[in-house]
Amino acid sequence: MKMFDVVVVGAGMVGLAVAAGLRDSGLSVALLERQVPTPVSPEAEPRVSALNLASQRFLARLGAWAHIQRAQPYRHMEVWEKDGFARLEFDAASVMQPELGHIVENRVVQQALWASLEGSAVSRLCPAGIERVSVNAKGALLLLDDGTPVLCSLLVAADGAHSWLRQQFDIPLTRWDYGHSALVAKVRTAEPHGDCARQIFTPEGPLALLPLWQPDLCSIVWSLPPERGEALLAADDARFNKALTCAFDARLGLCRLEGPRQLLPLQARFARDFARERLVLVGDAAHTVHPLAGQGANLGLMDAEGLVAQLCALQQAGRDPGLLANLRPWERRRKAEAAQMLAAMEAIKRLFAGAHPAQRLLRGVGMELLGHCAPLKHQLVAQAMGLHRSGFEAAR
Repeated sequence: MKMFDVVVVGAGMVGLAVAAGLRDSGLSVALLERQVPTPVSPEAEPRVSALNLASQRFLARLGAWAHIQRAQPYRHMEVWEKDGFARLEFDAASVMQPELGHIVENRVVQQALWASLEGSAVSRLCPAGIERVSVNAKGALLLLDDGTPVLCSLLVAADGAHSWLRQQFDIPLTRWDYGHSALVAKVRTAEPHGDCARQIFTPEGPLALLPLWQPDLCSIVWSLPPERGEALLAADDARFNKALTCAFDARLGLCRLEGPRQLLPLQARFARDFARERLVLVGDAAHTVHPLAGQGANLGLMDAEGLVAQLCALQQAGRDPGLLANLRPWERRRKAEAAQMLAAMEAIKRLFAGAHPAQRLLRGVGMELLGHCAPLKHQLVAQAMGLHRSGFEAAR
């Protein structure tokens, strides 16, 4: 039987961040993943994240940021409504920072975190799957698919939105369908992106063009009704390019598709419990939010940062890391922040959903007033960058 203090299940960004954060904690740690990570393609990956300053600093402390070669800073943001006058602009200089954040491919972050574990004491059980899991007085007992039993004090479920561990522990999940799918792809633009992240709210849903490391290369995240998304997924490149350029008001000239398209259903999820005896849920296993503000990855990485801080404190105090009573402070703070983010995304989505002229007028007036209210505008920018933090993260 193999025995560890902590077993992290799932080697995505969040699971790897937990494992990397605990490598020098004095806790024995194992990382369990079904698939061996493959090398990053020389071509841009379609799935990206907008990492804020807080996430960047966390990745730097983990030693992962130095391994990221394709991080594109964005120093400006533009948000506007199609065929309306609602418009906002943000600039890094307004909060005295060199950039607002970085657009990074998810696979690039994953590989950087994996590289940061090289030479560490973290045991990487990969490829490996779980056949059964149970909890007893001694801890959580896993039976791997090769017959190996593994005992640990704490299981960290970082196994995604359809978390197998969450289901095995019968943790209820509140979910609602956004009624949209996200079409993601990468495109070339006729004009350079200028280190600016742009988002337009269209009658069909929000469309974001996020700058990548080449001056004319962007990643798109296009929220659409499922039928419209399927039609655009099946359209030939010329029709797709025309539809995208039109939807984006031709802000960067003609957009040309590069590589495959993906269509992902959008659902909000919120687990009733982020912690149980011998188990914690992090990242998408605990919550998923609408991608319109690009905060999903940041929320998950802050789960990881807070959990690492809590487990290190427990280790230094000689306390059991798997007891629910010892995990409650972390759970309360993370549930509160995730709930606030879900509520904010729902509010923004509903704000831009109506097409009545009065609604459009109110949106335009509201955004115009916000744009001229420097203190409130700067506060919103700082919050999006993770400069205003609460809980364990702010106290460190």
